[in-house]
Formats: sequence, C-alpha cells, structure tokens
Amino acid sequence: MCGRYFQARGSGDIARYYATTNATPNLLPSFNKAPTQEGLVIRRHPETGARHLDVLRWGLVPRWSKDATGAARMMNARGETVAEKPAFRDAFAKRRCLVPMDGFYEWRTEGKAKQPFACSLTSGEPMTCAGLWEGWKQPDGEWLRTFSIVTCAAAGRQALLHDRMPVILPRPAWEDWLHGDDPAALLKPAEDSLLAFWPVGTRVGRVAEDDPGLIDRDPLAVAPPGLDDPPPTLA
Repeated sequence: MCGRYFQARGSGDIARYYATTNATPNLLPSFNKAPTQEGLVIRRHPETGARHLDVLRWGLVPRWSKDATGAARMMNARGETVAEKPAFRDAFAKRRCLVPMDGFYEWRTEGKAKQPFACSLTSGEPMTCAGLWEGWKQPDGEWLRTFSIVTCAAAGRQALLHDRMPVILPRPAWEDWLHGDDPAALLKPAEDSLLAFWPVGTRVGRVAEDDPGLIDRDPLAVAPPGLDDPPPTLA
C-alpha cells in the first residue's frame, strides 16, 4: 500500500491547483497508475523554494544503488522508519515532494476473492500525498529521477481494507512537508470523514487496463457497511 492510484486530471489542471511556476509537463491522465510508470510530483526549487511540477518515475532508486532493478519494491516508504532506513533517509531529510492523485485503490479479501475499492476525498479535490524523490545516475550518464509515496498505519474505514494507507496532506501542511524542519509530525492518517470508499470492478487488477470506467462503482459488488460511499465528483 499504496500500490495503484489514479490521476483523472490533466497536467494543466494540476499545475493550476498547486500554483507551480515552471513550464507544465505533458503527462496524460491515468486511471491505473502502477509502480515503474511515470507520475507527476511537486518539488521545491532548491534556490527559490518555488513549486515545480515534474514527471518522475514511481519506485525510488537510492542514489547509491548499483542498478534500478529494485525500484518497484520502493514504491512506498514506511513513515515509522523513513528517517532511519538507508534507502530513504537522505530523501526524507532533503528531497520531499507532493504526489498529486485523485484517489487510490486497495483490495479487500472476501473468502477466496479480492474485491478492489477506490478511495478519494469526499470534496472531489485532488488528494495530496507525502512523497520522497531521488536522483540516480544511470550507466549511460543520464539521471533517472524517481519517487516513493510515504505511508502510515491505517485508521478508520481504511483499516477495513488494509493496515497501511498513504499519508494524505491537508493544504496547510504542504509547505511544512516541502520546507519544514519537523516533517515527521505530519506522518499520520487522514481524518476518516474526509474520505470516500466504494467498490470498483476487477479490471483494475490488470495494469494494461486504463480508462475512466475503472473508477465507476461496480454495480454487482456487495460492499460492507462504511465502504460504499457515492463516488465524488471532481471539484
């Protein structure tokens, strides 16, 4: 967790929402973002502090890695150990970022089957997750820039799906995460009332599937109480 997410908005909408200042990259929306794929992140310029919207690859490759083969396993960084783990501690200290998404997916085991669920903000606004980024120099001399999503212990209804969840940052915490001296204080679960959960179709389990229908409620799914909210309308 978090192993799949969706970005329904275009790069221009995201750039405006986060008030980024650089030229807006052109990355198409995706409704089934998976590790090793490219995603949008908001980073701070090291000299001006201004927000930049950039395209990085999901799955962090530490600067000291010999190769990039383990990147998919570095899709998440546990908030409880991120300051000490060699793979993440430098990025946590110096290279924090915001990961915009419109929601994420999680699977709930029901007997022998796994039912996927989507989660978004009830407000319909973009979901801003805590991230880390890193640069790794490839054998050909080119730099590969990657990111990881920071997770925390799940709370509320999310705990019915999985014991972990991404750290979702409210707007007042964005600058503290990007610039602040005590980012560990922000590594906590979002308020349950801010989140909407609903069951979606099993197609989302196939990475090749990527279309707006993936986030529609599955009319055949039977969801337990608390996990069947109306899908929010994008604000």
